[in-house]
This record gives sequence, C-alpha cells and structure tokens, in this order.
Amino acid sequence: MATDPMRNPVLIELTRGALVESVHAGALAVVRADGEVVAAVGDIARPIFPRSAIKPLQALPFLESGAADRFAFGGPEIALACGAHEPMDAATARAMVRSGASPTPLNHNCSGKHAAMLATAAHLGEPTEGYWRPEHPVQQRVRRSLEDMAGCTLGPDALGIDGCSVPNWAMPLAGLARAFARLATGDGLTPERAEACRRIRQACWAHPDLVAGAGQLVTLIMQRLPGQVLVKSGAEGVYCGAFPEQGLGFALKIDDGARRGADAVVVRLISRLYPAAQRLGPDPRLSNWRGVEVGEMRAADALVAMLERLR
Repeated sequence: MATDPMRNPVLIELTRGALVESVHAGALAVVRADGEVVAAVGDIARPIFPRSAIKPLQALPFLESGAADRFAFGGPEIALACGAHEPMDAATARAMVRSGASPTPLNHNCSGKHAAMLATAAHLGEPTEGYWRPEHPVQQRVRRSLEDMAGCTLGPDALGIDGCSVPNWAMPLAGLARAFARLATGDGLTPERAEACRRIRQACWAHPDLVAGAGQLVTLIMQRLPGQVLVKSGAEGVYCGAFPEQGLGFALKIDDGARRGADAVVVRLISRLYPAAQRLGPDPRLSNWRGVEVGEMRAADALVAMLERLR
C-alpha cells in the first residue's frame, strides 16, 4: 500500500451545519533572513515546487546582469517579470473572443518572466535559442540565485518543468521563506544583490496589478499594505512573501493544491500582523444560492496554535 508523503496537519476547515465537511491540510513556515524559524506548522523541510511564487527571485539575474537598465526597463516591466492560453483576466479574455483574436504566448501569465529571461540572454551575448532549457546559462544563473537566497543546494533530483516550460526547482518551505526574508530586507546580501532586491520590491508595490492582475488577492494585499507586505502566489496552493518591517519571510503549501485553502491561510497569516488584511480575503461565512448562511471557513487548531506563536 502506498503511503502518504505529506501527512501535514489540517490548516483550514469548512463546516456545514455542525459538521466539518471539507478540510485543507498543508505546511507553513515563517523564517528570518538568517534562517531562524520563528513559527511553523507541518513539514517545512520537504521540498515543494514553488511554481510562480518565486518569480521575484527568478528576476534577480535580470537586474543584476544589467539587462533591465540596458533595455530601459522600469518599474512596470520589472513587476511584469515577477505555451499559449487564454488570458487569466476575464475582461481581456472576453474582448479577445469578441474580436475573433486567438491567444498567443504573449497572453500567458508568465510572458513577462520569459521576456526578462530573453533580455538577459541578449544582454550577455548568450544564445536565445533554448533559453528555457535547464542547461542554458540563463536558467543556471537563476538556479544559483535561488540556492544563494534560500541557503540550499538544488540538484537534478529537485528539477521539475513548470507549466510555462522553464525549470521549477523543488525547495523546502523553510528555505523559500528565508529567501523571501532576504529579498525583503537585504540582510546578508552583497550591495549589488540588495539593490536588485530593493528594485524588485518597489516595482511590486508600485505596480501590484502587474504582479497578479486586477482584483487578485495578491494585488489587493499589496495595494492596501505597500512597504509592509510582499506577497506572490503560485499554482497548486503555494504562497511566498515577506514582512519587511519584522524582517520575516513566509512560505505556504496547501497539500491538495486548492487556491481557496491557500487564500484562507495567507489572509489569516497576514492579518495576524496587519488586521486590515482580513477584509481582503474570502468571506469566512459560507452561503447557499439563496443567501442563507450554511457554514463557515475557519482556521483549524494547528493553524491557530502556529499563529499564536507569531507575535
């Protein structure tokens, strides 16, 4: 019989009447830039694929190489850096259908990241052909940046391919949280990297709609709390972010990949330090189609206990 490799505690419960109907298990780490774990729940040492949550880290070589400056890319382009399918923005998708246009790779939610990677290759005189392959200098440079920021080694056993075809490296939540703490504070970084991190932070706060899209939870949080919360979501229930004023980074993975569970946890985490964020998340009251309240989405005991340790 196969064993469950996750076995993380339940973080979010959904009730109907007096009973728990559904649950979302997962793991969450809150870490300082030096690697000290301040609060955690679940297995934060098991590598997980961070997906798009690491776009701010993947953008580091784009700035450090001088590519952003050479091509006069400013805040909007830096924020945008952080397969073809329909645009995620509903209004854009409807307009495209009405006009009879077909989606292209430019509509992909990772197109900005790919543009930054191509710009880096062009700036450094590297071949643009195959820039997305793991062995290409562009991707090797990204890997080294991730290792340096997270304080871990990424070997071939940690390699996966993301939905947009670039490498996605499986990393422990503790390392991801540390990387975002360093991104948010510059602690322990060279002056050049600290400056690149500063520019990424400022671009995300100045243009949060280009980080996640209009109306998305990530956008709403950074619009409400610029300079106080840096946050980026990824597929399959992942969030990474930081609290610069407290010198903390965090990383979250929901085991079943459900966005509703991830949203609920990250709002409760951020609200622990900034109560105004609670109003930005999903309504904890669950109502049916007639508007009758039938249950609630609530933090499970394991998450409540973890947040109590975060002061």
